[in-house]
Amino acid sequence: MNAPFGARGTALVLPQPYLLFLGDTTEPGFAKTAFGLRDWAGDKCVGEFALPGATVTTHLARMTPAQAYAEGARGLVIGVANPGGMIPPAWRKSLVEALEAGLDIVSGMHVRLGDIPELAEAAALLGRRLIDIRVPPAEIPVANGRKRSGKRLLTVGTDCALGKKYTALGLARAFRQRGVDADFRATGQTGIMIAGGGMPMDAVVSDFEAGAAELLSPDAAPDHWDVIEGQGSLMHPAFAAVSLGLLHGSQPDVFVVCHEPGRTEMLGTAGYKLTSVEEVVELTILLGRRTNKAIRCGGFSYNTSALGAEAAIALMARESDRLGLPVADPMRGGAAFDALVASCLA
Repeated sequence: MNAPFGARGTALVLPQPYLLFLGDTTEPGFAKTAFGLRDWAGDKCVGEFALPGATVTTHLARMTPAQAYAEGARGLVIGVANPGGMIPPAWRKSLVEALEAGLDIVSGMHVRLGDIPELAEAAALLGRRLIDIRVPPAEIPVANGRKRSGKRLLTVGTDCALGKKYTALGLARAFRQRGVDADFRATGQTGIMIAGGGMPMDAVVSDFEAGAAELLSPDAAPDHWDVIEGQGSLMHPAFAAVSLGLLHGSQPDVFVVCHEPGRTEMLGTAGYKLTSVEEVVELTILLGRRTNKAIRCGGFSYNTSALGAEAAIALMARESDRLGLPVADPMRGGAAFDALVASCLA
């Protein structure tokens, strides 16, 4: 079955806890769903299940579906997102094994679980659910552009896959720790699995992107913040469409620019150089003012995972001085991240 959505696009209910399925993956970058769930929903994960030949690990306990069910797991999550979002034939026997063990299957892949005959047949026979995350709700309206009550923050980026989700999760958590009423609003499959609800923006027809973003972040109390997970990049030659629709529909009061120092080319588009963070700020304000004239940049989130602690701290301090706004890595925290949070809430 398709994952259910309520009228506001947030009533998704998933079977938890999870067993994370890594398939036969050897590329860590393809396992971002598993890593995201481990890092942000670790209390909902009982272990991992991998095929022979897999070299990627979340370092959770290795277990079979039957062992995971005995430990309380109720859903197997396909924790990898390979090129094309396909489910290889080599995985299917193990997925059927999970159904036989009593687990529902949750997938963020582009291919529909129910379109795979052996999975559909086993699920029907056993009374198990096949849940596709990348299925938007029906009857998404065209955006109306009406200014909504409440406050909104959107993470944007210089490229794809460099920390927009982690930044939004970190900021939402930090807001709540400061006593601010805040919700994380997920827009991608991993974020939806972490939050238990959201809107799969990259599966929405282009004409309805902004309307989907309006559904995701409805009217709220004046002091409530929706912290919205960004997608793609306004500068990306392939994925800018979803980024623009999300920007217009979110109507953010504040945005945070996410960037990975050292990255020079955009992912998947060899020859397209990364634009500067300043250019992203300029374009986001230019386009964002269409639906929120008061939009502003709250600061910058740098993914410094490739750097040592001292080098990362020094780089962010230099960049903050140069840009005139806080620069922080949410995964490192510290005074720089506190300054970013304060700037966003100011």
